[in-house]
Amino acid sequence: MLTLRDFEGRWRLTRQIDDARGPDATFTGTAVFSPDSGGRGLELVEQGQLVLQGQGAFQAERRYLWQQDDACVAVFFADGRDFHRFDPQGGQAQAAHWCDPDTYEVQYDFTGWPVWQVQWRVTGPRKDYMMRSVYTRIERADQVGGPQ
Repeated sequence: MLTLRDFEGRWRLTRQIDDARGPDATFTGTAVFSPDSGGRGLELVEQGQLVLQGQGAFQAERRYLWQQDDACVAVFFADGRDFHRFDPQGGQAQAAHWCDPDTYEVQYDFTGWPVWQVQWRVTGPRKDYMMRSVYTRIERADQVGGPQ
């Protein structure tokens, strides 16, 4: 049974973005889940290199807050705005987020734990892409800061 604390630690992150309107992109880097400053959950920091096809490479970073919400995990943007909730039990989960005028639909897959995947389908007047991310454990929380 997965809980929020199972995510704590450092993960290798690879991401493929297939954009129907172009350009496609890849991201490689790390995702680190660590206790947030308020002690209510985990802060997720994704850092790495984003490569846009035909446009070069850029350093990129995203931050989110994850909190336990009964059996579910509640995901918030870094500024505290609600993003979505999912139930990690049962191996797979789905959720959605409406950000006018765009729709974000997500599918989580934990069936290969501790390797897990997230797939986003994003559509709107100016958006039409599929984003697939794979997280592979590097260090558990009790190992962070140790040898790599």
